[in-house]
Amino acid sequence: MIGGTVSQRHVIVVVGSLHYDIMVDAPDRPRKGETIAGFSWHPKFGGKGGNQAIAAAKAGAEVRMVGAVGDDMFGRFLLDGLAAGGVDASRVARIAGIGSGMSVAISDSGGDYGAVIVSGANGLLDPAATIGKRLWQGARALILQNEIPEAINLAAARAAKEAKAAVCLNAAPYRALSPELTPLIDLLVVNAIEAEEVSGIAVNDLASAAAAAHRLAQAFPSVVVTAGGNGAVGIERGRNSKVLPALPVAVVSTHGAGDVFTGAFVTAFADGQPFHESVQAANAAAAAHITQQSVL
Repeated sequence: MIGGTVSQRHVIVVVGSLHYDIMVDAPDRPRKGETIAGFSWHPKFGGKGGNQAIAAAKAGAEVRMVGAVGDDMFGRFLLDGLAAGGVDASRVARIAGIGSGMSVAISDSGGDYGAVIVSGANGLLDPAATIGKRLWQGARALILQNEIPEAINLAAARAAKEAKAAVCLNAAPYRALSPELTPLIDLLVVNAIEAEEVSGIAVNDLASAAAAAHRLAQAFPSVVVTAGGNGAVGIERGRNSKVLPALPVAVVSTHGAGDVFTGAFVTAFADGQPFHESVQAANAAAAAHITQQSVL
């Protein structure tokens, strides 16, 4: 309550992937042909779309999720996870006869990880699911990623533009952007690997992250480059970049940190916070996330 009235939660639409994650804790990630004995494993709610939806809800947004799961136990687990995270999952399709998306991620003793995803039902989401006045009513922003087909992202971005909602693409994992989708993107969020793929500039510190962000800002109105343990750089076209060193924290696991960053960033931006302050809020949220065992 603020001044005796209920504060307004801004609406964010997330169109993206849902994965049942199997997390494996091990001393290191195996090399090709190598077998390593791990410490433990546990199931986890996942998919970049689902993770970002829950992160945005945790940051204070009203979140509507558009995605797809199979008619299996993984699908039920994912729907329960969205509900527990305070996300409206009424627009998540349940597809009969197909398995839900899943992934296996190996987290090493340093907190870094590698993962393999299997898209499953995510690849069968109907682009028409992104259209409809009720979905976009009051929406301030759309969050997209690259774990679903490009045709769905394009349909969602066009619908968002019609609804006058800002379009954020977290271009992960990397794939070439179509000339149809590129001009619809208002906010681009990329990590060091994706920034190098899109900009052609190798990112290995904050200086090179800033250089990549400046180049990307020639094509996108607002850009954020996250550089892992180094920090993040944000820039709006025609303005100076904002360089944020990583906050000093004890790292437990970096898994899902990029998704927390994106969800918190778009929530702050949709709430009307200045761009650089939105990046700062996201940086703090991601730092807090990596200090605990990932449970997204």
